[in-house]
Amino acid sequence: MGKIYVTAGAVAIAALLGWQLYRVQQVAAGDPFASCRSGAVAGGPIGGGFTLTDQTGKTVTDAQIFAKPALVYFGYTSCPDVCPLDNARNAQAADLLAKSGLDVTPVFISVDPARDTPPVLAEYSANFSEKLVDLTGTPEQVKAVATAFKVYYEVPTNADKDYEVSHTTLTYLMLPKTGFAEFFTRETTPEEMADRTGCFLKAS
Repeated sequence: MGKIYVTAGAVAIAALLGWQLYRVQQVAAGDPFASCRSGAVAGGPIGGGFTLTDQTGKTVTDAQIFAKPALVYFGYTSCPDVCPLDNARNAQAADLLAKSGLDVTPVFISVDPARDTPPVLAEYSANFSEKLVDLTGTPEQVKAVATAFKVYYEVPTNADKDYEVSHTTLTYLMLPKTGFAEFFTRETTPEEMADRTGCFLKAS
């Protein structure tokens, strides 16, 4: 499984950097977040409008979800190892930020809508944080939002109920008005994520 996630992450990072390395040359001089970035990465056309369903069964839009800062992760509830660790890390980072008076929402978007119904997501989120917002939708809605975030995922065809889904393992920092600001890899610790996110919020 590890190789699947590493490959998915590499594909996503390559897709992001192609545009961002060009973008950073244009905005570096006037980038208000330059001191917050971990490398040559700038904000860009990541994310977009969407309509999904949260764990309570309520229909929500990107405008509602990103009305305040959010840490966005794509995965699925049956994920055996990577997703639980990453969601726990994101929730912990949000808690650390809350101690500093910064309100950030951890968001989990399922790439496995066939199994991840609102009730399943509600039970899943209870394991991590009351703040965690879980989102699902139709296969078409999920594909649209994944495409907007340049997220790779692949649900096996003709699979049994215990199938695994390969997917990107990045976490995206989304800010009101700014939109996409930064992404974090699996190697980022809760403390590092909180520190860098706090830097972005204070600079925004």
